[in-house]
Amino acid sequence: MATEIRTDALVIGAGPAGLYAAFQLGLLGLDAHIADALPDIGGQCQALYADKAIYDIPALPPCTGAQLAAALLAQLQQIQAFAPIENRLHLGQIITSIERDGDSYRVSSDKGRVFIARSIILAAGVGAFAPRSLNVAGLSDVAASLHHLPGAATDFAGQSVLIVGDEDAAVSWACDLADYFAQTPAAGSVTLNHRRASLNASPAVQARLDDLLAAGALHFQAGIIQGLEQNQGQLQSLQLLQPDGSPLTLPCTRLGIVLGLSPKMGPLADWGLALQRRQLPVDSATFATNLPGVLAVGDVVTYPGKLKLIACAFHEATLAAHAALAYCAPDRVTPLQYTSSSALLQGRLGQGA
Repeated sequence: MATEIRTDALVIGAGPAGLYAAFQLGLLGLDAHIADALPDIGGQCQALYADKAIYDIPALPPCTGAQLAAALLAQLQQIQAFAPIENRLHLGQIITSIERDGDSYRVSSDKGRVFIARSIILAAGVGAFAPRSLNVAGLSDVAASLHHLPGAATDFAGQSVLIVGDEDAAVSWACDLADYFAQTPAAGSVTLNHRRASLNASPAVQARLDDLLAAGALHFQAGIIQGLEQNQGQLQSLQLLQPDGSPLTLPCTRLGIVLGLSPKMGPLADWGLALQRRQLPVDSATFATNLPGVLAVGDVVTYPGKLKLIACAFHEATLAAHAALAYCAPDRVTPLQYTSSSALLQGRLGQGA
């Protein structure tokens, strides 16, 4: 049987709203765990713009999505009761079901993890993210040859690599592999592919690509992948339709597909939550959904005046955490306290005597 994790609150979603909600729960003295479908923290910030600057986070100079996620995790790590924080993070897990279990919820993931939680805070953004793929027959038969994340360059030594994509993540990966192949005796080849010759890379990344193309260390091929050849599950080559309508066969033993992530509502739509155009209507005073003890914050919610901004999600997360406290400990009288003056809160953060 799966090991059950009992907790006051389960936060579903490890983006900025979810990480900050967990921090607020810890400040309030509640036990909390965090689950996310992605393998890393940060949600959309990490998955979609890890290297792009964000300019409107309160009190922070421009920071990247990855830097924001790291800062929020560092803040969360201050909660003494949550140490080690790795034991509170359950990443790469899609929550598949939520069932009422007495005065709690029984929450199960696709990896067999089971949580028994008094309260749930949904910070699921626009749903669980899955890598976008290509509509090419036979692609599922060569799964061992497919990659959606760069991984270690050494894993591609001696391979004919084709990377599909036009933004910084794809172009940078192709450039990194080209540099690696140029510096190692275990040579390989790398080709960048996009349906058009024009790319959507930042100026610095485009300049790096241009230098490697000029040096012959990297190749670019415009066109649409229409078919493949494989041998016992190992990719051998790809058939492309070039922009001029002519066919082209390219040797390829490793295919990198970097076309971003596609949000999917997934199992959330089957949990008995009221939905309004794929969003959750909530009470903007408590961020309560129609299910008792289930709160929701961030891009997944809607209410009058809703703005999809990270700054607003922090406000929502704070109020949802206080609502979770009222649900988990209805008899506890907890006046509003401030970290600047409360010995209790400072103790929870490991500060003071």
